[in-house]
Amino acid sequence: MAILADLKDPRVRDVTVTRVDVAPDLRSAKVHVSVMGDDKQQKLCIYGLESAAGFLQRKVGDRIETRYTPRLSFELDMGVKKSIEMARILKEVLPSEAAVEDEGVGDAMDYEDGTAEDGAAGDGGEAK
Repeated sequence: MAILADLKDPRVRDVTVTRVDVAPDLRSAKVHVSVMGDDKQQKLCIYGLESAAGFLQRKVGDRIETRYTPRLSFELDMGVKKSIEMARILKEVLPSEAAVEDEGVGDAMDYEDGTAEDGAAGDGGEAK
């Protein structure tokens, strides 16, 4: 919440914290963030977060009761960007739903027990 509400740096925007890896001794934490935008926007955002690390560490220290406040480092999480790219590739490679329905594949019973492709039974729609 401190990144969204308290940080006023214009470089830091469109940021989502995806996960935080905390060291076993609680002295350091790696904050994985996803940033919407191009490579330039992502680098600027990470630079802004690194500049604000002390401020954010103080905010974390105010909220947790431990002997040490973890030293924060920020890493760009490319998982979201990769999943969007993978979805785009799959959309290009796989046939569309309209093409599948035109071929009649969606109406066929595929299993020996009479269940349809979506898992519903042929006798009243009960799942088996």
